[in-house]
Amino acid sequence: MVIARRVFFLSAALLSILVTRAQDIGWDVYFHGFADNREYAHSGRYSQSILGVSIAPEVYFSIDSSHFLHVGANYMHEFGSRGNKTDRILPTIYYNYRRRGHNFYIGMFPREGLLSGYHRAILNDTLRYYRPNVEGLLWRYSRNNSYQQLWIDWTSRQTAIDREQFLAGMSGHIRMGLAYFSHQITLWHNARSKGDHETERNPIRDNGAAMVKFGAALSSISFLDSLDVSGGGLVAYDRLRGVYDWRIPKGFIAELYAEYRKVFVANSFYAGESLPIVYGDRFYTASRYNRIDLGWKPLQYKGLEGRFTLSFHFTPGALDNQQLFTLRYRVGRWYAKPR
Repeated sequence: MVIARRVFFLSAALLSILVTRAQDIGWDVYFHGFADNREYAHSGRYSQSILGVSIAPEVYFSIDSSHFLHVGANYMHEFGSRGNKTDRILPTIYYNYRRRGHNFYIGMFPREGLLSGYHRAILNDTLRYYRPNVEGLLWRYSRNNSYQQLWIDWTSRQTAIDREQFLAGMSGHIRMGLAYFSHQITLWHNARSKGDHETERNPIRDNGAAMVKFGAALSSISFLDSLDVSGGGLVAYDRLRGVYDWRIPKGFIAELYAEYRKVFVANSFYAGESLPIVYGDRFYTASRYNRIDLGWKPLQYKGLEGRFTLSFHFTPGALDNQQLFTLRYRVGRWYAKPR
């Protein structure tokens, strides 16, 4: 209790100083409700239902026009849970620098909007529920509807019993008229703990993936609200030091997205070798996989969006399905002090 009081008073004092010295102050609240039912038994993959809500309030202060400090939390509760075993309260504390196309983050900052654009083959959908914050650094440079970014997410600090783990990557999108080029790369490093000296029992693992795609955004020349087609290559790389050297399976991926008013359809097709990507969607361990999403957006108003998606997963000899409803709402306000 004594430590808790000290932390509370120290936090209150820090906020008071920031409020006094900050030029401008703002707040932001992000709400995410989800009901994700995954029926994957036919292909032998893990079936589960993930239902719950998360809320992430933030307060942010501007030091000047380029420097910002954000303080908040992310609370997640799964429906039907007992006690606090599945509830999670994660701190959100980070510094953000924004100037002339450069955007830099350091701390514990939201994944949404920064890494949420990664393809599910490389970073699966479940991370949005259970790991909503990145703990590390990210730098992004944007110009003329194109961007490049580098990042690192520290997922486990090395101790006498815990292994050192981090996930790093880079991605980018270059727009050239209707055409575009995009790339996404990740590397997961799983080292040993300080007290582990048996290489054979717990070898170091390096695992990741890279995707390169060429596409065309055709919305402006079609009657649809959105039309996008793309295709390219997807490769995984995996090494267990002292056990086996680099294994580099690869394949081809093609995608289509079309939307008209409140209805959308998406198709993703993969053909190639089995991809053992640790943080990737397990369907890409199949040699051939096709996913069809049929969706409807019944709620769309300012910062509010609700969508229902019915997904079909085709793998050799099996058909699985998934039903997903999400409700996202973001609201905030910026208070500029009189100059």
